[in-house]
Amino acid sequence: MFRRFVTPSRSLLRTMSSAPVSAAPPARKLFFVWAPDKTEEGTFQKRLSVREKHLVTAKERIEGGFIRLGGMVTTPESIATPDTPKKMIGSTFICEAESLDEVRKKVENDIYYTSGVWDPEKLVILPFFGATTIP
Repeated sequence: MFRRFVTPSRSLLRTMSSAPVSAAPPARKLFFVWAPDKTEEGTFQKRLSVREKHLVTAKERIEGGFIRLGGMVTTPESIATPDTPKKMIGSTFICEAESLDEVRKKVENDIYYTSGVWDPEKLVILPFFGATTIP
């Protein structure tokens, strides 16, 4: 009727507890970034002058898995007709990183940030939980 419970010997416990455990890689999380452009005169021209360097960095970050989805944001008037010029007002992207701090450091190293295109006072970086699949 009664079962006898067996407890492991001390040597077995010591062996089990000292066995190496493989460390799992830190969990990567998704983040939403809204980087609006400054509104002062000359920002658009500055954006265009450093755009190629920004695109090279963005491509590297896409290929490295940091940027999952991203692009420029325009004014609503920019889509009035197919011929309407696009007025860029900022950038937004979904990225994957271990921490918010990692995202902030990468954003602050982007040429749009360092050259004064993006407005650091209005920069938004938030954890993101997608309801759909993100490429």
